[in-house]
Amino acid sequence: MRVLVVEDQVKMAGLIKRGLEGEGSVADLADRGEDALWMTAANHYDAVVLDVMLPGIDGFETCRRMREAGDWTPVLLLTARDAIEDRVAGLDGGADDYLTKPFAFAELTARLRALVRRGPMER
Repeated sequence: MRVLVVEDQVKMAGLIKRGLEGEGSVADLADRGEDALWMTAANHYDAVVLDVMLPGIDGFETCRRMREAGDWTPVLLLTARDAIEDRVAGLDGGADDYLTKPFAFAELTARLRALVRRGPMER
């Protein structure tokens, strides 16, 4: 599985990348929404793990722009924002799943596997 991890906290991004690679996945990193848009347009990913609170455009807007561009790669929003309104906004904005920090790595990978099994859903 090839995953793009979009996370501006270097330590968190590194932990997720190492964990995914330890399970046999390939993980690329981006720390800004703009970089994520460029990378998803230029590369094929099986899934995107997308933080909401990013410098520049946030994760909600990044996901919305991906969908507007016709990119239906499964997106899992990973964030400390746990209000119901945020979850609804993320899912209604095009995300396929929403996981709050702190999280168990086993749950993150299980959710990613489930998203990849379903594959991209074209609209």
